[in-house]
Amino acid sequence: MCGIAGILLAEAADRRCLAAVGGMAAALHHRGPDGGGVWTDGDAGIALGHRRLAIVDLSAAGRQPMHSHGERLVVTYNGEIYNLAGMRSELAAQGHRFRGHSDTEIMLALFESLGVAAALPRMAGMFALGLWDRTHRVLHLVRDRMGKKPLYVALVEGALLFASELKAFRAVPGFDPEVDTRALDAVLRQGWVPDDQCIWQGVFKLPPGTMLSVSAGDLAGASVASLQRRVRPWWSLAEVAGSGQQAPFGLPAPELETELDRLLRTVVRERMIADVPLGAFLSGGIDSALIASLMQAQSAQPVRTFTVGFDDARYDEAGAAAAVARHLGTEHTEFRLTAADARAVIPDLPRIWDEPFADESQIPTLLVSRLARQHVTVALTGDGGDEGFGGYSRHVMSARVAPVFGLPVALRQVAAAALQTLRPATWDRMLRSVGRAPPSILSGDNMQRLGRLLGAADERDLYRRFTTFGDRPAATGQADAVPLLPDLAARLMYRDMTQYLPGDILVKLDRASMAASLETRCPLLDHRVIEFAWRLPTAMKLRGGKGKWLLRQVLGRYVPKALFERPKHGFNVPIGAWLKGPMRDWAGDLLAPDRLRRESLIDPAYVQARWREHLDGRRDHAGELWAVLMVQAWLDAERSAERVPQVAGTADAGLALHNADGGARRLEGIDLS
Repeated sequence: MCGIAGILLAEAADRRCLAAVGGMAAALHHRGPDGGGVWTDGDAGIALGHRRLAIVDLSAAGRQPMHSHGERLVVTYNGEIYNLAGMRSELAAQGHRFRGHSDTEIMLALFESLGVAAALPRMAGMFALGLWDRTHRVLHLVRDRMGKKPLYVALVEGALLFASELKAFRAVPGFDPEVDTRALDAVLRQGWVPDDQCIWQGVFKLPPGTMLSVSAGDLAGASVASLQRRVRPWWSLAEVAGSGQQAPFGLPAPELETELDRLLRTVVRERMIADVPLGAFLSGGIDSALIASLMQAQSAQPVRTFTVGFDDARYDEAGAAAAVARHLGTEHTEFRLTAADARAVIPDLPRIWDEPFADESQIPTLLVSRLARQHVTVALTGDGGDEGFGGYSRHVMSARVAPVFGLPVALRQVAAAALQTLRPATWDRMLRSVGRAPPSILSGDNMQRLGRLLGAADERDLYRRFTTFGDRPAATGQADAVPLLPDLAARLMYRDMTQYLPGDILVKLDRASMAASLETRCPLLDHRVIEFAWRLPTAMKLRGGKGKWLLRQVLGRYVPKALFERPKHGFNVPIGAWLKGPMRDWAGDLLAPDRLRRESLIDPAYVQARWREHLDGRRDHAGELWAVLMVQAWLDAERSAERVPQVAGTADAGLALHNADGGARRLEGIDLS
């Protein structure tokens, strides 16, 4: 795992700009503290930078940027390829020579032997890379299938820039972007910037499973939009999902369980190859328990496992994780997270994530990464199980309410309005008056949520309502074309894989772990597992009112069901209680009307109404308030670095924004009202 950066100049651009690549790489030191390198070809107008986190082949033979054996190719590469070992002898027989045993060397030989487009489908792993072809003078930028590793691209004064993180671009003279209000709107509504957007105008993220090939001549008069049109897919989740559901497995459940067990053992075993200590995150849930089980089953020594606990029993899974660890015999370490710990890391969050990011589980993910890094350099995680095997409550709920969405929209919206007319507290009083305690699902807050969902105009609107805060869903430009899939639950899982996974989950994990110089590996995101999951009928994922049915069956082979059959928590945080208690003064300062007016971005009256309702206990607005707080914290960090963000937008319907003198103006996209 590493940090990469590079510059490709247009033919007429000033070559002195190439010197900035050293500063770009230096800004990524946390991603690769074990060494770094720069390679430059001034005549060709190309510079590649690298920061190294040494995992496999710790010797100098693993250093980057690296040349292929034939010297034609040069690469700066972030990630790990897990299935290349068997190809080494094949490539050696063709005449390729290897200095060490890193995956980078084998990957370069594969590119040289087959060409980039033909080699990529043979690689199983996570990666983002910049590959320079010295013969054809073409730069290939590539991102892995699921978007596990980030790759940002920008244009600045005739130079194409790429890097693992946005902070690297600050080292390039002339990089002075404006805030994209569409991205800011998305954060305020859902907590994260979609993968097809960026907080800075003129910057984009290479989409998962795609590549961009460009030469210096292509940059003459180029724009970000023209570069994006050159992006081509080398792998398609839409094709995998569509073909998988059209030709599902016809095997009985016991055989599918055995096949999945075998596949998961393979991908976990491949990810246990490292020349440094490794362990696993263990939250107490299905996915992490399964990964830890498969690791321990294939290890002669106790596996190191790490978890986070809370004093609030509603969120604490440390006891469950410890019970699983005891059963498996792992060497377990637990960190107890307090509000003071969380408050202490808040100043670090804008620097770590670069873009405003408001998934509050970023805090325990960051702290468990720091904890793990004290003992290991690599940690396996269970990320990807929810998206692939139906683990979110929205998947289970969609299977139950799908028939309702066959009713006319007008009828559903009447019912939705009726449910939302009453406040949650009123619903609670009415439900209690029935005589006996109603099921927990029939809470006032849940009745409000049900009304919000019933009012969805279509499936796209429904998904937005599932994944956004407040009373109105986000109006983002996220592309969400869905292939022909047989049921609503499958279509929601597909949207999660293409939107929530790369935009939130993988951003959270990558930045948190790499800030601690820790490599995290996700076996459940191996493309072979994804392809297997899409060949499963939905009934093999959702059954008995629960998700991840087949994963549960496999886990039951290693761990007694009593140790893992419980409500899902993950690394969730009691942020709502903290905002009312130990974080109240800090939050109140950032949410103060005068402060919001000074920032000139968010309607103070709207935020104050939400803040009062939250403090009074009338509504839980923790997610929405955390998003505002993270935007405010990000703006503070930009100003403390002597960068005053310029907001770009156009007059349009949206949230009332305020100038310093209190006068209202309106910018496109930002609408919390």
